[in-house]
Amino acid sequence: MPIIRANGLDQAVHEVGDGPPLLLLHGAGGTGEDQFAGLLPFLTERFRVIAPDARGHGATIGGSPDAGQPRLATADLESDVLALADVLGLETFHLLGYSMGGMTALHVAARAPARLETLVCISITTEREPRLAVARRLLDVDRVLRDDPIWARQLAARHRPQGGADAWRRLLPAVVADIAEQPLLGPADLRAIDAPTLVAAGDRDPLVPVPQAQALARQVRDGRLLVVPDAGHDVLGSRLSILRPAISQFYASTMAVADARAGVPLSTEVRS
Repeated sequence: MPIIRANGLDQAVHEVGDGPPLLLLHGAGGTGEDQFAGLLPFLTERFRVIAPDARGHGATIGGSPDAGQPRLATADLESDVLALADVLGLETFHLLGYSMGGMTALHVAARAPARLETLVCISITTEREPRLAVARRLLDVDRVLRDDPIWARQLAARHRPQGGADAWRRLLPAVVADIAEQPLLGPADLRAIDAPTLVAAGDRDPLVPVPQAQALARQVRDGRLLVVPDAGHDVLGSRLSILRPAISQFYASTMAVADARAGVPLSTEVRS
């Protein structure tokens, strides 16, 4: 996997496909390649997909939550994305984020709205609660070891480059600390986001109540809402049969405008 130096990190980047650039931002505990495996086949039909491992995650080296840097801050994650885009020479790009990556994507969009062609936010809300209360329970290291040993083994293998098999034990509390301290985007911040935006949430997501997803879709300038039935937080893993065609339709409906802004010739629709 290529390593790109940006914002003081050696960022591991999975890149595949050809076309307009699309950055994929994974959720807490995930990696770029693994978390989006179900979306990559159809996204690469239309996009040059760039999926970095976030700081503290996967094969990205630097910025890990250790004794030297105990915090995993949203502001740093936001700066990492923009620095990576700069190094890659991306003046504008499409952006899709899931969960933690969705929050990062919203902050990127609010900080640099002119750089975004489209925005997709999956399983995220700008409200702190109930995200914080649920994350404190679900990301508790002792709970994971006791109740979800398969995930514990996956985390240990996935984040080993950051400091051995126990790196994930430092990562999860750092994620919770970030949720507790991250600056919340207000109506003025969200109103600055003018790229076509799709907000997707499961109707049974304990972290993202549907009314909060609805509010987010309303507050951005050009928002659309997808409520995925019979789905919790992990819609990427559990409801791809609904999520993929919905994202495909979103890109098909917005690509003419996005391509016109980027000066890219029109092409065929993305297929589900």
